[in-house]
Amino acid sequence: MKAVILAAGEGSRMRPLTYARPKVMVPIANKPIIEHLLLAARVAGVSEFIFVVGYRDEQVRDYFDDGQRWGVTIEYCNQKRQTGTADALRMAEGMVGDNFLMMNGDVIFQAKDIKKVLAKGGNVLGAIEVKDPTGLGVVEVSRGKVARIHEKAEKPPSRLANAGLYRFTPAIFEAISATPKSPRGEYEITTSLQLMIDGGAKVSCQEIGYWLPLSYPWDLLLANETRLAGLKKRIEGELEENVVVRGAVAIGKGTVVKSGAYIVGPAVIGMNCNIGPNCYIRPSTSIGDGCHIGHAVEIKNSVIMKNTAVPHHNYIGDCIIGEGCNFGAGTKVANLRLDEAPVSVGNINTGRRKLGAIIGDGVKTGINASINVGTMIGDNTNIGPGVVVSGIIAPNSRLM
Repeated sequence: MKAVILAAGEGSRMRPLTYARPKVMVPIANKPIIEHLLLAARVAGVSEFIFVVGYRDEQVRDYFDDGQRWGVTIEYCNQKRQTGTADALRMAEGMVGDNFLMMNGDVIFQAKDIKKVLAKGGNVLGAIEVKDPTGLGVVEVSRGKVARIHEKAEKPPSRLANAGLYRFTPAIFEAISATPKSPRGEYEITTSLQLMIDGGAKVSCQEIGYWLPLSYPWDLLLANETRLAGLKKRIEGELEENVVVRGAVAIGKGTVVKSGAYIVGPAVIGMNCNIGPNCYIRPSTSIGDGCHIGHAVEIKNSVIMKNTAVPHHNYIGDCIIGEGCNFGAGTKVANLRLDEAPVSVGNINTGRRKLGAIIGDGVKTGINASINVGTMIGDNTNIGPGVVVSGIIAPNSRLM
């Protein structure tokens, strides 16, 4: 059985992290989101994949190639215009063969739940009970079968959310061919399923136990923490004398950790990094390849992408930082409001008590810059010495 993974979208709600990469290639625990999905499906027994790509598709193709590095085969098809999940699946119609698995590419699943969906016959929708279904697609179930699917209903009739994990028979393509645009202007796979149900077809519901959708940048912090929870200690780089490593810490080849560095896991540090001397890396931190974390720097619960430098007297807490950034000496990021209320980004309440900044690629700060809680900074922005930054900053800004 093949697995189709939908990976064509930009993910506008994940900006600024998706200006330069598709959403599925945003890293958590130093692996792209879609790689975590592939690995879970592989454990569940899937060895053949079809990636439906579109926005900046060359990054997905270049990274995964034919899948040989993971012991699987990967084929690709393009959705040139991102006009919905049903349209995306239509692109793969001639490639899937018989029954197949379909997964949204921006969700983290566990292998055991994928196995449950695969084990059922016919058409299957994976669903999970949530505390608050507001804004989600929800499912009404009768005797184990899906009776109705509601997309983003104002008053959801159940707390059973559609998880974006499906097992399909070829009959889905006939329904897709008859699928009209939704009120949101897209061809949605849930509309196709509802057409099948209304026509008398059986669509089973399989409840799953774990579901982590990744909609906004701050969702990456929980995902990163969750992925690192199962990390095993692996030291492939060089540790100088007087380095302290506690707990599950993975350090890649070519990385040098200098004297006085104190690292507490779970934490992952990529290849060819320069760490220390005399820095403090705290739990739930992921540092990508080619990064420099220098003297008197403290980093906590953050995702730092490759080739970024945090070299002198910096504090980074609960942040997501893009590629190729450089922090001037003394730059600090706040991660807690003085009143300790939940942090908002723009007009969105993140629900997080601690949240630092979301920083795009190529951002540079001067010495002693200060970045306030919940600040979002677009790609290639320059922030001058001593500047205090708050709010949402457009790409290519100059703040002096």
